Amino acid sequence: MIEHQGKFWTPLRLFWTFVVLTSLAVFASSCNSNDVTPTSATTPPPSNAPNTAGPVLNSLPPHVLDSEMRAASGSPFKLSDYSGKVLLVNLWATWCGPCRLETPELVKLHKEFQDRGVEMVGLSTEEPDASAQTVREFVRVFNVDYHVGWATPEVKFTLMQGTGSIPQSFIITREGRIMKRFIGFSPSSTPPKLRQALEEALAAKG
Repeated sequence: MIEHQGKFWTPLRLFWTFVVLTSLAVFASSCNSNDVTPTSATTPPPSNAPNTAGPVLNSLPPHVLDSEMRAASGSPFKLSDYSGKVLLVNLWATWCGPCRLETPELVKLHKEFQDRGVEMVGLSTEEPDASAQTVREFVRVFNVDYHVGWATPEVKFTLMQGTGSIPQSFIITREGRIMKRFIGFSPSSTPPKLRQALEEALAAKG
């Protein structure tokens, strides 16, 4: 009996188990932030519906723009520091699988668009003191070359608008208008949609 059980994990079974687990990780397009409780008036999008656009916020409120946030390296910063620039703001967390899949694509987009005046800011939804080491290690491992810090509770709740799913990305025009909001991540569809939204924001007239 013991010998029979020992042969259960054959190379073929191990292979298919790996394939199934990998597929589950890829197709889970969003995580529910453990730092955010969705309001009863808002239903979070299903996990198979990434890139949900159509923000309730039309622009970043003054209290979001002027909120001083802790940076992963260097001095504190505000989103108002990027006024007059096309801006991509990404809400994420180190423990979120789809966020980890999305980060290399954001790094590519930053390299592609930074010379055209696009700024990117990654705001972790985690508690700063508890996650300081893991966030800095994440930045190092993924070679993140855009600004990374922690969203204050006020900024986090305002931007999430009752939807606790991450990652979330906001494409903001030079005039401060939120052009597109993306919730979740799909390896096949999200990067080209983000690229298109950035092109539209660069082309937008005031």
